[in-house]
Amino acid sequence: MSRSSHIARKTNETSIDLRLDLDGGARNIDTGIGFFDHMLDHIAKHGRLGFNVNAMGDTHIDDHHTVEDVGIVLGQAIADALGDKKGIERYGFASVPMDETLAQVTLDLSGRMSFVFNVQFVGFGDDPPVAGRFDVQLVEEFFNAVAANAMMNLHIHVPWGSNNHHIAEGIFKAFGRALRDAVKITHDEIPSTKGSL
Repeated sequence: MSRSSHIARKTNETSIDLRLDLDGGARNIDTGIGFFDHMLDHIAKHGRLGFNVNAMGDTHIDDHHTVEDVGIVLGQAIADALGDKKGIERYGFASVPMDETLAQVTLDLSGRMSFVFNVQFVGFGDDPPVAGRFDVQLVEEFFNAVAANAMMNLHIHVPWGSNNHHIAEGIFKAFGRALRDAVKITHDEIPSTKGSL
């Protein structure tokens, strides 16, 4: 049974074409935002996903719309690829050390959305926190969009970390690993006493 999805989304701000296979495959990521591509590749690699995304957005304004809209489409693709969720583990957790940083992600593919983001990025003066040229405040926007559209409970916690690149990378790696565990097929029932998710 194929657990894949292809979703295209076009607005006045972005155009996104995304293909996802929960059971693996090629990775090809081009959003026009180098740091974001690097982070998405961590999700795909550590989630063992087939993941192809092409995105064009109004990055001449800033990266916000592209990052958020890719999150929307990825969340929709996860939900679509899961189908009725029969046989999945449902829950996933990963704790990933990234040098001085520890990132922890816990998720539940429950069919209900809840998002907790307990992360403190490092700012300098009045400037927004960045990793290179990337505004790391967009990490929260991305995962909020994923959680809302995949209809998952998603809790992200970074108890310590002092380098914004490491904090972001640890989060994306941990999300990929937690998702990998949650979508794993290990039985033949819907994992809920209600009988549906």
